[in-house]
Amino acid sequence: MSEEKSQAELLKEKLSYQPRNAWEHSEKEIRDAFDLCENYKEYLDKGKTEREFAAIVEKELIKNGYQNLQTLFKQGKRLNRGARVYYINRHKAVAFAIIGDKPVIDGINMVGAHIDSPRLDIKQNPLYEDSGLVLLKTHYYGGIKKYQWVAIPYSLHGVVVKADGTKIEICIGEDEADPVFTITDLLPHLAQDQMQKKATEVVAGENLNVLIGSRPYNDKKVKDKIKLNILKILNEKYGMVEEDFLSAELEAVPAFKAKDIGLDRSMVGAYGQDDRVCAYTCLKAMMDAKPADKTALCILTDKEEIGSTGNTGAQSNFLRSFISKLIYLTNSNYSDILLNQCLENSMMLSADVNPAVDPAYQEVQEKRNASYMGNGVLIQKYTGSRGKYDASDANAEVVGLIRKLFNEKGIIWHTSEMGKVDQGGGGTIAQYVANLGVEVLDCGVPLLSMHSPVEVTSKIDVYMFYKAMRVFLESNLD
Repeated sequence: MSEEKSQAELLKEKLSYQPRNAWEHSEKEIRDAFDLCENYKEYLDKGKTEREFAAIVEKELIKNGYQNLQTLFKQGKRLNRGARVYYINRHKAVAFAIIGDKPVIDGINMVGAHIDSPRLDIKQNPLYEDSGLVLLKTHYYGGIKKYQWVAIPYSLHGVVVKADGTKIEICIGEDEADPVFTITDLLPHLAQDQMQKKATEVVAGENLNVLIGSRPYNDKKVKDKIKLNILKILNEKYGMVEEDFLSAELEAVPAFKAKDIGLDRSMVGAYGQDDRVCAYTCLKAMMDAKPADKTALCILTDKEEIGSTGNTGAQSNFLRSFISKLIYLTNSNYSDILLNQCLENSMMLSADVNPAVDPAYQEVQEKRNASYMGNGVLIQKYTGSRGKYDASDANAEVVGLIRKLFNEKGIIWHTSEMGKVDQGGGGTIAQYVANLGVEVLDCGVPLLSMHSPVEVTSKIDVYMFYKAMRVFLESNLD
């Protein structure tokens, strides 16, 4: 028989804060987590670029009864309770909503994530021949450790707009029968000088060139015969000529498939989990959410990895435009005053990953306020770097509301920030939505090896985050 707890032990339980491990919870929820992550891995494999992920989302929305908001807007159709609508912004960003009982101007429960990831963009004039090889010039996108992106298999994804305006989609390297590509590295035997360089200089950005061919066209009268053979292959398969690269968006991404990590299969290893783990769970939560008092909305943006710029990023007018149409189609009149009222009455959970404590690199974390694999949802009151620069710092009242909601609904969570105060940091889309007057709180999923070709999440954290997004979307917080 176990001994009764002492008065001090009972008092400590009552007064102290101790994060919980989400695996030590419910066997049913563990089974649900494994089932959810099988579907999640399929999304990771099929949606390796922002265009591909947006296309998958649109198919899922249509299957679940969502209607195109632009079409309804042009037709002047009214939106009633339970209406499900969506809009795709230039094939790269998505917003979708479920209309609630209360007027939209009374506020919206929003969740937001981004669907772009670090990668290698093919330059506009990329194709060249050198030393018996043909390569594609690239420009890396987002913050990467360049040395991690050599000597691995790549696939090519994207679109090419030809001279006549025809758009063709490219995906080479994902099918088992496809060839893959790579970026070469220097052998250790000759790397004495290279190994003396700083990590930022070991591989130069201009040397991240994708190897795509070595076989010459059989004609002695022409120069650059290997390049000509590659152009011939592209022309035969896609009708391309070299100038078509100028109006193309092609991305080289790791050709790995999403896999279980660990003998216990407790983790997912895959490219692009920053931030498609949050995008997927937000999508899934919206698909399963029931119409509630408040309108529920999800926005999945582009360009977060380079500052949320451009007309598909969080700094654009996309979210305001989408909400203004919701107000117009649900209210008897419309004005910017009503839009601003709606924004000021709304709350968003800005969903993004955060680096989990890695046993090999613990020195960069302040461990009382760090993310841990298996501890469920992470909540970040603020992000930013070195003095909270470029941060969205949530009000205590907002944190209190979410804390109360998560505790009442059985969501396992812990508090977090991005590393030690002077170590560095980073941002999310939160600050740009907060600039509109919305109450915003950052939250997300712990991640190992962030911005590398293979990132790692815990299945129980993925599941717990899905559950958290759903209870928030269905809530009536004021």
